[in-house]
Amino acid sequence: MRERTRVTVVGVGNEFRHDDGVGWAVVARLRERAGEGPLPSGTVLATSDGDPGRLIALWEGADLAVVVDAAHARPGAPGRVHRLELDSGHVAPPSATSSHGLGLGEAVELARVLGLLPEHLVVYAVEGADGSFGTGLSPAVAAAVPGLVASVEAEIAGHLGTESGEPS
Repeated sequence: MRERTRVTVVGVGNEFRHDDGVGWAVVARLRERAGEGPLPSGTVLATSDGDPGRLIALWEGADLAVVVDAAHARPGAPGRVHRLELDSGHVAPPSATSSHGLGLGEAVELARVLGLLPEHLVVYAVEGADGSFGTGLSPAVAAAVPGLVASVEAEIAGHLGTESGEPS
């Protein structure tokens, strides 16, 4: 087993399917901001196509894994963000589903069975408007990106504050 990584952030999706690229857009923004220093050293920023095996490899051994993914919901509200938390090995059924054939739920269940879940997993699922081929996010989803970036940064800060005994 690898040495533990304190924090991993994974943007899931496909940047060539419009709103399905929201996870990648959040990670890109976090990478830009990392140059300014807001993320703790050792934070891993990664993107994934959502394949369960690749997701598990990215979050394996993490104390905190934050995943950002596009979601479909009926009825939908493009740009609406859902936050799901996993601590006990089971995730509550979401009100939105992944935009991938095999969703995040399958990766979580497989990781649970294999004992490869991170200590704490937080998922931000963003309802999309356009999953067709092409680049660029719809206006509603693009408008959600700055708030998602701030939420991920706050998630990391709160987790690290809790670990050190400070209030989160």
